[in-house]
Amino acid sequence: MFWSGEGGRAEKSLQCKLFKNMLANSYRLKKKEFENAFIKGRSFRGDFLFLKFIENKTEGNKIGFIVSKKISNKAVVRNKVKRRLREIIGKRLRGEEVGFKLKKGLDIILTARPGLELKTFLETKNILDDLLSRARILGKEE
Repeated sequence: MFWSGEGGRAEKSLQCKLFKNMLANSYRLKKKEFENAFIKGRSFRGDFLFLKFIENKTEGNKIGFIVSKKISNKAVVRNKVKRRLREIIGKRLRGEEVGFKLKKGLDIILTARPGLELKTFLETKNILDDLLSRARILGKEE
């Protein structure tokens, strides 16, 4: 039997689940935007996350992530941290998270600090929400 190149229903369902949680290209910082935010942005530091942000001249937000080898030498662990952060931020950007919303028009860089890889998803979410609230980027919906 030859593969026709057309996936079955199960394959398409799996692809939808995989790509649903990805951060769209429109939300990703480009190299110049990343450098600009990193150099000129305001910064807030938490125990496990470091936040830099700068206002951009658009209506949308753009996000960048830094997870260095200080977190772990294993790429699997670093990628897990990035996936968790992307999922938390992605839900906010897509409007799936009820009660809170991100301020519009920001370029945001999140840098993971050692110890974050040991936290659960819920703990990571609370740490990120606390940092975003302190920076006054995250506010309650009205």
